[in-house]
Amino acid sequence: MAHMSEIIVACLDAVGARSVAEVGAYAGDLTRVLARWAAGSGAQVLAIDPAPQEGLVALANEHPEVSLVRETSLEALPKIPMPDVIVIDGDHNYHTVHRELDLISERARGPELPLLLFHDVCWPHGRRDDYFDPGQIPADARRPIAGSGGGIFPGDTGLRPDGLPYPRSAAHEGGERNGVLTAIEEFVAARDGVRLAVIPAFFGFGAVWHADTPWAGDVARILDPFDRNPLLERLEANRVDHLARGYATSVELWALRERLERQEAVLRRLLDSSAFAVAERMSRLRAAVGIAPQQSVVSKAEIRGVLSVPNGASPPPSATD
Repeated sequence: MAHMSEIIVACLDAVGARSVAEVGAYAGDLTRVLARWAAGSGAQVLAIDPAPQEGLVALANEHPEVSLVRETSLEALPKIPMPDVIVIDGDHNYHTVHRELDLISERARGPELPLLLFHDVCWPHGRRDDYFDPGQIPADARRPIAGSGGGIFPGDTGLRPDGLPYPRSAAHEGGERNGVLTAIEEFVAARDGVRLAVIPAFFGFGAVWHADTPWAGDVARILDPFDRNPLLERLEANRVDHLARGYATSVELWALRERLERQEAVLRRLLDSSAFAVAERMSRLRAAVGIAPQQSVVSKAEIRGVLSVPNGASPPPSATD
Protein backbone atom coordinates (compact mmCIF):
# COMPACT_ATOMS: atom_id res chain seq x y z
CA MET A 1 0.00 0.00 0.00
CA ALA A 2 3.02 2.27 0.42
CA HIS A 3 3.18 2.35 -3.39
CA MET A 4 0.08 4.57 -3.26
CA SER A 5 1.71 7.02 -0.82
CA GLU A 6 1.35 10.13 -3.02
CA ILE A 7 -2.39 9.62 -3.34
CA ILE A 8 -2.80 8.67 0.32
CA VAL A 9 -0.93 11.73 1.59
CA ALA A 10 -2.87 13.99 -0.78
CA CYS A 11 -6.13 12.60 0.64
CA LEU A 12 -4.92 13.07 4.23
CA ASP A 13 -4.13 16.70 3.48
CA ALA A 14 -7.48 17.20 1.73
CA VAL A 15 -9.28 15.86 4.80
CA GLY A 16 -7.14 17.96 7.11
CA ALA A 17 -6.58 14.81 9.12
CA ARG A 18 -5.30 15.09 12.66
CA SER A 19 -5.42 11.37 13.34
CA VAL A 20 -5.02 8.23 11.24
CA ALA A 21 -5.52 4.60 12.23
CA GLU A 22 -3.80 1.92 10.17
CA VAL A 23 -5.30 -1.55 10.46
CA GLY A 24 -2.77 -4.24 9.58
CA ALA A 25 0.44 -2.20 9.98
CA TYR A 26 2.53 -5.43 10.15
CA ALA A 27 6.09 -4.51 9.08
CA GLY A 28 5.44 -0.75 8.99
CA ASP A 29 6.00 0.01 5.29
CA LEU A 30 3.05 2.38 5.06
CA THR A 31 3.45 3.41 8.70
CA ARG A 32 6.81 4.99 7.80
CA VAL A 33 5.09 7.10 5.17
CA LEU A 34 2.39 8.08 7.66
CA ALA A 35 4.99 8.88 10.33
CA ARG A 36 6.83 11.27 8.01
CA TRP A 37 3.56 12.94 7.08
CA ALA A 38 2.44 13.16 10.71
CA ALA A 39 5.75 14.69 11.79
CA GLY A 40 5.12 17.57 9.42
CA SER A 41 1.41 17.97 10.01
CA GLY A 42 1.24 17.48 13.77
CA ALA A 43 -1.07 14.47 13.39
CA GLN A 44 -1.07 11.16 15.26
CA VAL A 45 -0.91 7.65 13.82
CA LEU A 46 -2.36 4.54 15.45
CA ALA A 47 -0.73 1.40 14.08
CA ILE A 48 -3.06 -1.54 14.81
CA ASP A 49 -1.60 -5.03 14.51
CA PRO A 50 -1.81 -8.05 16.85
CA ALA A 51 1.57 -9.37 15.69
CA PRO A 52 3.76 -6.40 14.72
CA GLN A 53 7.11 -7.10 13.11
CA GLU A 54 10.33 -5.80 14.64
CA GLY A 55 10.54 -2.95 12.14
CA LEU A 56 7.13 -1.65 13.17
CA VAL A 57 7.95 -1.91 16.87
CA ALA A 58 11.18 0.02 16.34
CA LEU A 59 9.34 2.64 14.29
CA ALA A 60 6.81 3.21 17.06
CA ASN A 61 9.62 3.51 19.61
CA GLU A 62 11.48 6.06 17.48
CA HIS A 63 8.55 8.26 16.43
CA PRO A 64 6.33 9.92 19.04
CA GLU A 65 3.71 10.45 16.33
CA VAL A 66 3.14 6.67 16.11
CA SER A 67 1.31 4.63 18.77
CA LEU A 68 1.25 0.85 18.48
CA VAL A 69 -1.97 -1.01 19.30
CA ARG A 70 -1.26 -4.74 19.68
CA GLU A 71 -4.77 -5.97 19.03
CA THR A 72 -6.83 -7.24 16.15
CA SER A 73 -8.92 -4.70 14.30
CA LEU A 74 -12.14 -6.15 15.74
CA GLU A 75 -10.76 -5.70 19.27
CA ALA A 76 -9.35 -2.21 18.70
CA LEU A 77 -11.96 -0.43 16.58
CA PRO A 78 -14.67 -0.28 19.27
CA LYS A 79 -12.24 1.32 21.76
CA ILE A 80 -9.88 3.71 19.98
CA PRO A 81 -10.79 7.39 19.56
CA MET A 82 -12.48 7.65 16.17
CA PRO A 83 -9.80 8.93 13.77
CA ASP A 84 -10.25 11.19 10.76
CA VAL A 85 -8.91 8.52 8.39
CA ILE A 86 -8.80 4.74 8.74
CA VAL A 87 -6.55 2.61 6.53
CA ILE A 88 -7.82 -0.98 6.33
CA ASP A 89 -5.20 -3.46 5.19
CA GLY A 90 -5.58 -6.29 7.68
CA ASP A 91 -7.24 -9.67 7.23
CA HIS A 92 -8.37 -9.79 3.61
CA ASN A 93 -11.68 -11.58 3.81
CA TYR A 94 -15.37 -10.70 3.64
CA HIS A 95 -16.15 -11.53 7.26
CA THR A 96 -13.40 -9.37 8.77
CA VAL A 97 -13.88 -6.38 6.48
CA HIS A 98 -17.65 -6.54 6.91
CA ARG A 99 -17.27 -6.52 10.71
CA GLU A 100 -14.67 -3.72 10.60
CA LEU A 101 -17.04 -1.53 8.58
CA ASP A 102 -19.95 -2.30 10.88
CA LEU A 103 -17.90 -1.32 13.93
CA ILE A 104 -16.86 1.94 12.32
CA SER A 105 -20.36 2.86 11.13
CA GLU A 106 -21.84 2.15 14.57
CA ARG A 107 -19.67 4.94 15.96
CA ALA A 108 -19.64 7.35 13.00
CA ARG A 109 -22.82 7.68 10.97
CA GLY A 110 -23.53 9.72 7.87
CA PRO A 111 -21.14 12.63 7.26
CA GLU A 112 -19.26 11.71 10.44
CA LEU A 113 -17.84 8.66 8.63
CA PRO A 114 -14.04 8.90 8.44
CA LEU A 115 -12.30 8.64 5.12
CA LEU A 116 -11.76 4.90 4.67
CA LEU A 117 -8.83 3.65 2.60
CA PHE A 118 -8.44 0.00 1.60
CA HIS A 119 -5.89 -2.28 0.02
CA ASP A 120 -6.50 -5.49 -1.99
CA VAL A 121 -9.80 -4.48 -3.56
CA CYS A 122 -8.75 -6.02 -6.90
CA TRP A 123 -7.24 -9.40 -7.77
CA PRO A 124 -6.51 -11.62 -5.92
CA HIS A 125 -8.52 -10.76 -2.78
CA GLY A 126 -11.19 -8.46 -4.13
CA ARG A 127 -13.43 -11.47 -4.76
CA ARG A 128 -11.51 -14.25 -2.96
CA ASP A 129 -11.15 -14.48 0.80
CA ASP A 130 -7.78 -14.86 2.46
CA TYR A 131 -7.40 -15.73 6.14
CA PHE A 132 -4.41 -14.69 8.24
CA ASP A 133 -5.59 -17.16 10.89
CA PRO A 134 -8.53 -19.29 9.67
CA GLY A 135 -9.24 -20.31 13.25
CA GLN A 136 -10.29 -16.75 14.09
CA ILE A 137 -13.05 -16.80 11.48
CA PRO A 138 -16.37 -18.42 12.47
CA ALA A 139 -16.85 -21.72 10.70
CA ASP A 140 -20.04 -20.58 8.98
CA ALA A 141 -18.24 -17.49 7.64
CA ARG A 142 -15.13 -19.31 6.43
CA ARG A 143 -14.98 -20.66 2.91
CA PRO A 144 -13.14 -23.87 1.93
CA ILE A 145 -9.43 -23.07 1.93
CA ALA A 146 -6.90 -23.78 -0.82
CA GLY A 147 -4.33 -25.41 1.46
CA SER A 148 -1.97 -27.59 -0.57
CA GLY A 149 -4.59 -28.18 -3.26
CA GLY A 150 -3.04 -25.73 -5.69
CA GLY A 151 -2.49 -22.05 -6.34
CA ILE A 152 -4.44 -19.15 -7.79
CA PHE A 153 -4.20 -17.64 -11.25
CA PRO A 154 -5.91 -14.53 -12.69
CA GLY A 155 -8.96 -15.49 -14.72
CA ASP A 156 -9.22 -18.92 -13.07
CA THR A 157 -11.84 -19.03 -10.30
CA GLY A 158 -10.51 -22.29 -8.89
CA LEU A 159 -7.03 -23.65 -8.24
CA ARG A 160 -4.32 -24.95 -10.54
CA PRO A 161 -1.05 -26.79 -9.86
CA ASP A 162 1.11 -23.97 -11.21
CA GLY A 163 -0.87 -21.14 -9.59
CA LEU A 164 0.55 -18.65 -7.14
CA PRO A 165 0.72 -20.23 -3.67
CA TYR A 166 -1.87 -18.67 -1.36
CA PRO A 167 -2.52 -21.62 0.99
CA ARG A 168 -4.83 -19.62 3.28
CA SER A 169 -6.97 -18.23 0.47
CA ALA A 170 -10.41 -19.50 -0.46
CA ALA A 171 -10.38 -22.41 -2.87
CA HIS A 172 -12.81 -20.57 -5.16
CA GLU A 173 -13.12 -16.97 -6.30
CA GLY A 174 -16.43 -15.12 -6.53
CA GLY A 175 -19.88 -15.66 -5.17
CA GLU A 176 -21.64 -14.16 -2.19
CA ARG A 177 -19.75 -13.07 0.92
CA ASN A 178 -16.37 -13.63 -0.67
CA GLY A 179 -13.60 -11.07 -0.84
CA VAL A 180 -12.68 -7.57 0.31
CA LEU A 181 -14.41 -5.62 -2.44
CA THR A 182 -17.62 -7.59 -1.99
CA ALA A 183 -17.83 -6.48 1.66
CA ILE A 184 -17.08 -2.85 0.76
CA GLU A 185 -19.63 -2.72 -2.04
CA GLU A 186 -22.34 -4.09 0.25
CA PHE A 187 -21.47 -1.47 2.87
CA VAL A 188 -21.69 1.37 0.34
CA ALA A 189 -24.89 0.08 -1.27
CA ALA A 190 -26.67 0.00 2.10
CA ARG A 191 -25.96 3.67 2.89
CA ASP A 192 -27.15 6.83 1.18
CA GLY A 193 -24.54 9.37 0.18
CA VAL A 194 -21.54 7.07 0.54
CA ARG A 195 -19.09 6.88 -2.37
CA LEU A 196 -16.59 4.25 -3.42
CA ALA A 197 -13.56 4.84 -5.63
CA VAL A 198 -11.34 2.01 -6.86
CA ILE A 199 -7.86 2.60 -8.24
CA PRO A 200 -6.88 -0.62 -10.06
CA ALA A 201 -3.16 -0.64 -9.30
CA PHE A 202 -0.89 -2.66 -6.99
CA PHE A 203 -3.68 -5.19 -6.22
CA GLY A 204 -6.23 -2.43 -5.88
CA PHE A 205 -6.62 0.67 -3.74
CA GLY A 206 -10.08 1.67 -2.55
CA ALA A 207 -11.54 4.74 -0.85
CA VAL A 208 -14.93 5.25 0.78
CA TRP A 209 -16.32 8.54 2.05
CA HIS A 210 -19.61 10.35 2.61
CA ALA A 211 -20.51 12.92 0.00
CA ASP A 212 -21.74 15.44 2.62
CA THR A 213 -18.43 15.85 4.44
CA PRO A 214 -16.77 19.28 4.05
CA TRP A 215 -13.78 17.71 2.31
CA ALA A 216 -15.69 15.32 0.01
CA GLY A 217 -15.18 17.44 -3.10
CA ASP A 218 -11.43 17.75 -2.56
CA VAL A 219 -11.03 14.00 -2.10
CA ALA A 220 -13.16 13.32 -5.18
CA ARG A 221 -10.97 15.63 -7.29
CA ILE A 222 -7.91 13.63 -6.23
CA LEU A 223 -9.40 10.19 -6.81
CA ASP A 224 -11.84 10.60 -9.69
CA PRO A 225 -9.19 10.63 -12.48
CA PHE A 226 -7.97 7.21 -11.28
CA ASP A 227 -11.31 5.65 -10.33
CA ARG A 228 -11.71 2.45 -12.38
CA ASN A 229 -9.47 4.00 -15.03
CA PRO A 230 -9.43 1.58 -17.99
CA LEU A 231 -5.75 2.22 -18.74
CA LEU A 232 -4.80 1.38 -15.15
CA GLU A 233 -7.05 -1.68 -15.28
CA ARG A 234 -5.22 -2.98 -18.34
CA LEU A 235 -1.81 -2.24 -16.83
CA GLU A 236 -2.71 -4.03 -13.60
CA ALA A 237 -4.20 -7.00 -15.47
CA ASN A 238 -0.99 -7.24 -17.48
CA ARG A 239 1.14 -6.96 -14.33
CA VAL A 240 -0.61 -9.72 -12.41
CA ASP A 241 -0.71 -11.91 -15.52
CA HIS A 242 3.08 -11.61 -15.88
CA LEU A 243 3.46 -12.26 -12.15
CA ALA A 244 1.38 -15.43 -12.34
CA ARG A 245 2.88 -16.67 -15.61
CA GLY A 246 6.38 -16.10 -14.28
CA TYR A 247 5.61 -18.29 -11.30
CA ALA A 248 3.96 -20.92 -13.52
CA THR A 249 7.12 -21.00 -15.65
CA SER A 250 9.25 -21.50 -12.55
CA VAL A 251 7.02 -24.41 -11.50
CA GLU A 252 7.51 -25.96 -14.93
CA LEU A 253 11.27 -25.48 -14.70
CA TRP A 254 11.39 -27.02 -11.20
CA ALA A 255 9.52 -30.06 -12.50
CA LEU A 256 11.88 -30.32 -15.49
CA ARG A 257 14.90 -30.10 -13.22
CA GLU A 258 13.58 -32.85 -10.99
CA ARG A 259 12.92 -35.05 -14.01
CA LEU A 260 16.41 -34.43 -15.40
CA GLU A 261 17.97 -35.19 -12.03
CA ARG A 262 16.13 -38.51 -11.91
CA GLN A 263 17.28 -39.33 -15.44
CA GLU A 264 20.85 -38.37 -14.58
CA ALA A 265 20.77 -40.60 -11.51
CA VAL A 266 19.72 -43.56 -13.66
CA LEU A 267 22.49 -42.90 -16.18
CA ARG A 268 25.08 -42.64 -13.41
CA ARG A 269 23.98 -45.98 -12.02
CA LEU A 270 24.41 -47.47 -15.50
CA LEU A 271 28.02 -46.24 -15.60
CA ASP A 272 28.72 -48.18 -12.40
CA SER A 273 26.71 -51.24 -13.44
CA SER A 274 28.63 -54.41 -14.26
CA ALA A 275 25.49 -55.79 -15.92
CA PHE A 276 25.45 -52.82 -18.29
CA ALA A 277 29.14 -53.35 -19.07
CA VAL A 278 28.36 -56.95 -20.06
CA ALA A 279 25.38 -55.78 -22.13
CA GLU A 280 27.57 -53.22 -23.91
CA ARG A 281 30.14 -55.89 -24.84
CA MET A 282 27.37 -58.22 -26.04
CA SER A 283 25.86 -55.45 -28.17
CA ARG A 284 29.22 -54.72 -29.76
CA LEU A 285 29.72 -58.41 -30.46
CA ARG A 286 26.25 -58.73 -32.04
CA ALA A 287 26.93 -55.68 -34.20
CA ALA A 288 30.34 -57.02 -35.21
CA VAL A 289 28.92 -60.31 -36.49
CA GLY A 290 25.99 -58.58 -38.17
CA ILE A 291 23.26 -59.81 -35.85
CA ALA A 292 22.33 -56.26 -34.82
CA PRO A 293 22.91 -52.86 -36.48
CA GLN A 294 25.90 -50.84 -35.29
CA GLN A 295 23.75 -47.88 -34.29
CA SER A 296 21.90 -50.02 -31.75
CA VAL A 297 24.96 -50.18 -29.49
CA VAL A 298 24.68 -47.93 -26.42
CA SER A 299 28.04 -47.39 -24.72
CA LYS A 300 29.35 -45.94 -21.50
CA ALA A 301 31.23 -43.42 -23.61
CA GLU A 302 27.95 -42.10 -24.98
CA ILE A 303 26.52 -41.83 -21.47
CA ARG A 304 29.65 -39.98 -20.30
CA GLY A 305 29.22 -37.65 -23.23
CA VAL A 306 25.61 -36.92 -22.28
CA LEU A 307 26.68 -36.31 -18.68
CA SER A 308 29.82 -34.39 -19.81
CA VAL A 309 32.02 -36.82 -17.90
CA PRO A 310 35.53 -37.33 -19.43
CA ASN A 311 36.36 -40.92 -20.32
CA GLY A 312 37.86 -42.67 -17.34
CA ALA A 313 37.06 -39.84 -14.90
CA SER A 314 34.82 -40.30 -11.93
CA PRO A 315 31.44 -38.69 -12.49
CA PRO A 316 30.73 -35.63 -10.30
CA PRO A 317 28.09 -35.96 -7.59
CA SER A 318 24.57 -35.34 -8.73
CA ALA A 319 22.66 -32.23 -7.65
CA THR A 320 20.74 -34.34 -5.14
CA ASP A 321 23.80 -35.93 -3.47
